[in-house]
Amino acid sequence: MDDPEIITRIAKPADVIFVYSILEEMERSAQARGTGIAKRSPQSICKKIYEGKAVIVVTKENKWAGFSYIESWGNGEFVSNSGLIVNPDYRGNGVATRVKQAVFELSRERYPESKIFSITTGEAVLKMNHKLGFVPVTYAGIPSDKAFWDQCKACVHYPVLNSQERKRCLCTAMVFRPSSFQFGKVI
Repeated sequence: MDDPEIITRIAKPADVIFVYSILEEMERSAQARGTGIAKRSPQSICKKIYEGKAVIVVTKENKWAGFSYIESWGNGEFVSNSGLIVNPDYRGNGVATRVKQAVFELSRERYPESKIFSITTGEAVLKMNHKLGFVPVTYAGIPSDKAFWDQCKACVHYPVLNSQERKRCLCTAMVFRPSSFQFGKVI
């Protein structure tokens, strides 16, 4: 998508004005798809914005079109790409791809040696991850931090995850390993 009316960038403090509408859309979207969602607090999203760990797509009229953020886990061994959401008014226009590419680049810039992971039930995210060099892994291949898994407690699929001792769920886990990527090719 090459649209001069839409800007993809690192979120800045002034973007906290979008936090409540982003969170509302995350929940509304998950309910409409019948999928799980790790609920986030407004404070946690604001913190990501203030830390420079969030990507936003905005219009020239200053409306949010897309959003995602990163978080490190396992003492920096892993970094997650999380909370990818697109405003319904801008879906089907390549905004998700722009957000995913930008949050991936932010992850590589801030944590160049870390494995990047994403868990999702969404086919579109699975496809975007694959194009970026992510590969499916078992849950043993992602962080075991209690704080990470505690975020899943609000998800409708948490009973499945919990009953499987955090080894399986309905989400697909994917990881990008920097060491397996050279010259733009997965090796």
